[in-house]
This record gives sequence, C-alpha cells and structure tokens, in this order.
Amino acid sequence: MPKALCLISLVASILILVLFLADAVMGLIGMHEVAPMRSASLLMDITFVVVGGVMVYLSWTTYREQR
Repeated sequence: MPKALCLISLVASILILVLFLADAVMGLIGMHEVAPMRSASLLMDITFVVVGGVMVYLSWTTYREQR
C-alpha cells in the first residue's frame, strides 16, 4: 500500500507541475486565451512549479527507499 500511495502522489505532483508550467509558458508567449488557467498570476505559476518539482523529488525518493 505505501508504494501505491507514493506512485499516486508522484502522478499528482507531475500533473500539477505540467499544468502550471504550461500556464506560465503560454502566458509568457502571449497565448493567454488558451492557457489552462488563463495565466492569472505568474508568481502563482512559478510557486506551484517549484512546489510540484519538490513533490516529484520527495515522492520519487520515498518510492525508491521502499524497494
């Protein structure tokens, strides 16, 4: 069960990372109308990309320790 929870958190954090990274990139290149969250705040996007990356790292290292 702990392995499944690690994998679920890994997938969730990758989704968060991709979603906010796409929003930030599309907002920066001027495609506001097709951005996932209409590029509401660049600071929020950057914060969630960093947090998502940290979550990916923590989930992956925890999963590797359980083998």
